[in-house]
Amino acid sequence: MFLRTTLAVTAALFAFAFGASAQPYAPLNPPQATDGGGKIEVIEFFWYGCPHCYTLEPEVNAWAKRAPKDVVLKRVPAVPSDSWAEGAKIYYSLEAMGLLDQYHQKVFDAIHKDNVNLQNKRLRDEWLKKNGIDVAKYEEAEKSFTVASKLARARQMTQSYKVDGVPRVIVNGKYYTSGEQAGGPQQVFVVVDQLVEMSRKEASKAASSAATPASAQPAKK
Repeated sequence: MFLRTTLAVTAALFAFAFGASAQPYAPLNPPQATDGGGKIEVIEFFWYGCPHCYTLEPEVNAWAKRAPKDVVLKRVPAVPSDSWAEGAKIYYSLEAMGLLDQYHQKVFDAIHKDNVNLQNKRLRDEWLKKNGIDVAKYEEAEKSFTVASKLARARQMTQSYKVDGVPRVIVNGKYYTSGEQAGGPQQVFVVVDQLVEMSRKEASKAASSAATPASAQPAKK
């Protein structure tokens, strides 16, 4: 009951924070440098305890399967506070163990379908055992330098991208959208597709402008 109440209050606060918006996206100010390896970078900030993130998850998975080849999708567990860090630890610990793809959805289901408070260590350990995950190996991964580094990076990104509500999807470090802005979870990646196309055109224009001065120079005699 406590967890359900907490999630309900959180959902209400997020709805208030976002409010209604006629614009399906907004510019990120200031823009952030991307790390997409030459591709258009799409980042989904989420929190395992967020019911809106849980609702959006099928849309994220569907879009990931059809994402253009010039786009890279990254998931980042938002860490605006120490309480949210526990969820991020679960994400990065499972990733370090090579179990993230197998258990990412199950973590969401445990919280939102089964009402299991995975931030409680005893309940988390029981859930790990029930799902065939070695608790000792999990704790070793959780305490590793790799997980600590990724947790610190997620915390820093949450601040740099000014993430004050989730889910939030960032496109190419310049624009962001959410379910509230887009008009519902089913519309989020419709907007993302539009922002990807905008980013693609901006990159093409920038490349063309950069090439113009050199090509416009008179030939040497």
